Amino acid sequence: MSAATDFIVSKNDLHDHAFTPSDVAAADALKEGEVLLKVEHFAFTANNVTYAAFGEAMSYWSFFPADDETKGRIPVWGFATVAASRHPDITEGERLYGYLPMSTHLKVSPVNVKNGSFFDGAAHRQGLADVYNQYLRCAADPSYDRAQEAFQMLFKPLFTTSFLIEDQLRDNDFYGAKSVVISSASAKTSIGLAFLLKQNGGARTVGLTSPGNADFVRALGCYDDVVLYDGVGDMNKEKSVFVDIAGNGDVRRAVHERLGPDLTYSMLVGGAHWDKGAGGADNLPGPQPEFFFAPTQVAKRMKDWGPAGFQNRVTESSNAFAGFAQGWMKVREGKGEAAIVATYQAALDGTIRPDEGHILSFG
Repeated sequence: MSAATDFIVSKNDLHDHAFTPSDVAAADALKEGEVLLKVEHFAFTANNVTYAAFGEAMSYWSFFPADDETKGRIPVWGFATVAASRHPDITEGERLYGYLPMSTHLKVSPVNVKNGSFFDGAAHRQGLADVYNQYLRCAADPSYDRAQEAFQMLFKPLFTTSFLIEDQLRDNDFYGAKSVVISSASAKTSIGLAFLLKQNGGARTVGLTSPGNADFVRALGCYDDVVLYDGVGDMNKEKSVFVDIAGNGDVRRAVHERLGPDLTYSMLVGGAHWDKGAGGADNLPGPQPEFFFAPTQVAKRMKDWGPAGFQNRVTESSNAFAGFAQGWMKVREGKGEAAIVATYQAALDGTIRPDEGHILSFG
């Protein structure tokens, strides 16, 4: 069994990181019913920075705890292979998709094992959202296509978030608004949301972005209007919802001050600009920003539509978006610790190109 390694970051300083050895892959590490996964590759985007920025507030650090409670392993979405199994229904060599740590290996305790999936029943994951605890078994997943693994890792979790945001807005009649203002308009979650709003109609889309990304955002064709961050003070006033993907406190305040009573709802989704007030701002004009927690909307729609109905709706929309995204997305693969650090640092600094998607592996 190859040596196991974790990429560990400080919860209080995301720039403080290190690769540390782990004993999870030791020959005698597995107990009866446990399975050892070898992480093959995973996507890394601004969404993963959000997991870290909101790690305490949203319990993201709880999924893959580090030995030192002041540090954590950032969750990612990717593919893994069963390296060893002491579970009667899980065989070595099986390929899985799901929520993984930035590590070479992960030990899980499969429960509710079905032909197409299982959940990790590890004690520390009890009480956490099921959507993050489920692992799809590729051999029985009708939507799985090995040639499309990169797009699945990059877009499935992000687009599902986009789908759920759009669904919540539509389910609430856009909170009486005529426009949806979206920060970090070049982010993949933002693009997915704008794509759905454009496709389904019902509200105008206004994308907020930086000068360097403005041409890219306009060329996408998803946004009815594109506004630079320094132009928010001159933005058209009309009944609007603000979907804050950037998590930049200064931008949030500028939007609230510009729209004031015309702002009908303010949704805080991400932390693409994690180092500029991702936690929020006090005494804002208009409605108090509310965190969007995807599993809450998933649970609602699972009840309304049933698991199959929910999945069918997401898959149908996701397939349409995938065709659109392949027209502009360039996949970049990075292998080894140096590539992981470089991509992680670029994501923290916000220098990853919006038309690139990064797939990483430890080697």
